[in-house]
Amino acid sequence: MSKDFSLEILHVDKNCSARYGVLHTPHGDVEVPMFMPVGTQATVKMLSPEELKALGSGVVLANTYHLALRPGSDIVRKAGGVQKFMGYDGPMLTDSGGYQVFSLTKLRDKITEEGVSFKDPLSGNRHFFSPESVIKIEEDIGADIIMSFDECAPYPCTKEYMKNSIERTIRWAKRGLAAHEREDQALFGICQGGDYADLRQYCAEKLTSLPFDGYSIGGTAIGEPRLTEYHEVSLTLPYLPFDKPRYLMGIGSLDMMFDGIRKGVDMFDCVLPTRLARHGSLMTHHGRINILKGCYAEDFSPIDEECDCYACKHYTKAYIHHLMKCEEGFGARLCSIHNIRFLIQAMEGAREAIKNDRFLEYAAERLDEFGSERGC
Repeated sequence: MSKDFSLEILHVDKNCSARYGVLHTPHGDVEVPMFMPVGTQATVKMLSPEELKALGSGVVLANTYHLALRPGSDIVRKAGGVQKFMGYDGPMLTDSGGYQVFSLTKLRDKITEEGVSFKDPLSGNRHFFSPESVIKIEEDIGADIIMSFDECAPYPCTKEYMKNSIERTIRWAKRGLAAHEREDQALFGICQGGDYADLRQYCAEKLTSLPFDGYSIGGTAIGEPRLTEYHEVSLTLPYLPFDKPRYLMGIGSLDMMFDGIRKGVDMFDCVLPTRLARHGSLMTHHGRINILKGCYAEDFSPIDEECDCYACKHYTKAYIHHLMKCEEGFGARLCSIHNIRFLIQAMEGAREAIKNDRFLEYAAERLDEFGSERGC
């Protein structure tokens, strides 16, 4: 367990399980619940680290799989760790690469007890990930929080397949813990189990019996219906300890984040805001808009009157529409800045609401306001 990492719960909403607290890490303290921008290759697409800090970011993610391939974890280690390598002044988290390995089915070989070998899509070389080698890569990368190597089973799959998968994930978790040497890094376990209630409980109970610094809910948002996603979160959370961080992986939609917060989740991440931004889709307080639509060509108002981001303070929809239609990179940058700030701002509001025991009202108001895709 990390000696420099802890979660301090300061308040629980009286009307639900939403928690407000502070996560203490070697690279600073951050408030929860929080949204974590994803910097897959040690960069959040289109944004500088300084811009991320200006947006109010706390923890930022980097991806173990991608950094292991390029530039190689040894180079990141020689640079002094991922924060120094990319120039980010704040806490960071690396995922285990398990999702990438298992989702790239055409590039990987059969999963074995030892691990999985896969083909580098860039060079054609073969690589092998085991629980031990992944921990070594993550230690080289040097993030404050690292994730255990797990198998992200597909959806749907049979109960027999899922049972075998989580048994392997539990064995790999024990091997990863044994291999973990850095005391300045927190190591999280990943709870799997699909939409099988007994398997979710079993996996969570087995992993929480091990000395992890935090626990994540994995295997959601991989193609299952939205109601199933809600259900999977509900099946896991009751078995996670109160005093350790709870991280719902790969979630960046307001409804899923608010549902998770209501149930007691502290941390979320997703590529959604920057992916949407690159296609001109913008989150606003009154729903999503597609800035590429012609009705914005002469709209000289900001993206969102209620947003305080750089894009909304300085530029109009008409200008951003023009940039995106011309495929100018500055347009995608402005859209990315706005979308990330939108989610961070939503989490700031959630924290204030929890402290005042009104998170349920806040979530209902925001979701009612947000609605769905807006027309012109």
